[in-house]
Amino acid sequence: MSSTSRADTPSVASHPRLAELALALGGFAIGTTEFVIMGLMNRIAGDLSVDPQHVGYAISSYALGVVVGAPLISCLAARVPKRTLLIGLMLVFALGNVASALAPGFWSFVGLRFIAGLPHGAYFGVAALVAAAAVPLNQRARAVGRVMMGLTVAILLGAPLGTWAGNAFGWPVAFAAVGGIAVTTALMVRLFVPFVAADPDASPVRELGALVNQRVLFTLGIASIGFGGMFAVFSYVMPTLTRQAGMAESLGPMVLAIFGVGTIIGTLAGARLADWNLVRAIPIILLWCTVIQVLFFFAANQVAAGLLFVGLVGTSMALGPTIQTRLMDVAGDAQTMAASLNHAAFNMANALGAWLAGLVIDQGAVWSSTGLVGAALAIGGLLIFLAGRRQERRATPAA
Repeated sequence: MSSTSRADTPSVASHPRLAELALALGGFAIGTTEFVIMGLMNRIAGDLSVDPQHVGYAISSYALGVVVGAPLISCLAARVPKRTLLIGLMLVFALGNVASALAPGFWSFVGLRFIAGLPHGAYFGVAALVAAAAVPLNQRARAVGRVMMGLTVAILLGAPLGTWAGNAFGWPVAFAAVGGIAVTTALMVRLFVPFVAADPDASPVRELGALVNQRVLFTLGIASIGFGGMFAVFSYVMPTLTRQAGMAESLGPMVLAIFGVGTIIGTLAGARLADWNLVRAIPIILLWCTVIQVLFFFAANQVAAGLLFVGLVGTSMALGPTIQTRLMDVAGDAQTMAASLNHAAFNMANALGAWLAGLVIDQGAVWSSTGLVGAALAIGGLLIFLAGRRQERRATPAA
């Protein structure tokens, strides 16, 4: 493995595609553990003697771990070489998932899900920086997109397979398998990701600078609000299609697969748009999200149209690589913090979208009204983007 003396000088991987595969495998493990629990709610509830809806506490606990872990790890590990940090994060993640599989009771399970969530944001942030540093400037977003592909493939394959295995052999099997994938990731990162020495100027104070950088905060606002639309629809997609469109419950795995295909297409398309013109790509994607989520409101009255638009809603994932790349451009010296916070914002969008859509349904609206909630959130993200650009233009003459 080659090395360099500065963290901002990339080291060339001997096998760049294997390096990207190693990073993406970690994303696959993270995506699987995040989404598989939704398909195992009944089994977990039965074995741990709680009502199924209480398993939602474990989902929230994991998301809280992501939100807490991203800034905390970015500060504390500011001077740790990136490859070493990635390996350490995957080993902690593996430990959290194996321990979850062995949890003796419900509340210990909830606590261990928090621990499993801690490395999530920092891993994705650091992996994105490593991938982007290894390619030419005009290919950064595509490199980030390939790493994020692990998350989207997890939605398509990992979560359904984990759900099948957990229901067939017991839910702990799914979490133990994720732990095994995480250990494999750590080994592959050690073998294929080149070592880059830590930046001697890095410090917790410098990383915290991201929290007072207006351009970073506006970008995180876009992720927290604009991304929420996808989760508003996806969180309730099964009752929407079964109760409103009359779809058979047995088609549930196909719904998840269609959504997963949409996320893969969206990730690839978003990465190419970002490499073409990043500042134009973000509003284009947000407008696309607005349109497809409004149309989902009408399409979900019929099974075939509803399934088509489930896939189209999945393409909202195009926002992922664009936001991640934008943060690289505006974060200055606080790269690790900003990149990690993107995934904290992603989880905030998850919680916000599901909560708002649930409120609307509780008021008696039809299930497909989640699409209108999603469209409103996408418009909110667009307004934040426009406000950020206006602020940026005002600040440029002064700078």
